[in-house]
Amino acid sequence: MSDQDNIYNTPQTAVADFEFNTAVARVFPDMIKRSVPGYAETVAMSGIIAARYAQPGTHLYDLGCSLGAVTLAMRHALKTSDCKIIGIDNSESMLERAGHYLALDDDGPEVDLVCADICECPIENASVTALNFVLQFIEPQKRLALLTRIAEATCEGGALILSEKIAFDDQEQALQTELHHDFKRANGYSDLEISQKRSAIENVLIPETESVHRERLMQAGFSQVIRWYQCFNFVSYLAIK
Repeated sequence: MSDQDNIYNTPQTAVADFEFNTAVARVFPDMIKRSVPGYAETVAMSGIIAARYAQPGTHLYDLGCSLGAVTLAMRHALKTSDCKIIGIDNSESMLERAGHYLALDDDGPEVDLVCADICECPIENASVTALNFVLQFIEPQKRLALLTRIAEATCEGGALILSEKIAFDDQEQALQTELHHDFKRANGYSDLEISQKRSAIENVLIPETESVHRERLMQAGFSQVIRWYQCFNFVSYLAIK
């Protein structure tokens, strides 16, 4: 069971850069539910999409798996057990909790959890890869290389599920940001919490426009890119090999 997210509810003299540490892992389910509009739907639909594109005898990857929500959605939705799901994250705190959740749910395909940097770990024989709200935390100059490695490892007819917080032109950006902040306020976050979280994350989470995402996915080696979900400035794409 997770705690309530109170990490930014008291004034901080200097707000440190956001990181997926033990404190964040403890409150992560509450944090992401109250911070990312449509998160539950994104997780559930990732499982449904994975079931459509999974191929027997292949691997399904959940890169940046955090507590394993998408990993479990894949496991529950798959129609074949002849696959292996591999969840990879570089936060030991996140994986420790993910392992606990998986231990309580042992029905379905085999799942391996790996503590590693997704920019360096092997990816092979993939029919489905999920990269949900993770690419935005990777240095922009490393993003094409990661997506190219994923595309090269993906079987023909396989797919990448990519969810991101995106950027817009100046006029729309201001409105989308305010709508997102309204969403957070409606979920109980104070203006202080919103401001301090924004300060913590602004140098860590670097969003890009939809056109940048589409062009890069095609450059990486995918043949088709479909936007299948959007809520405010949070968007999910399906990239098909």
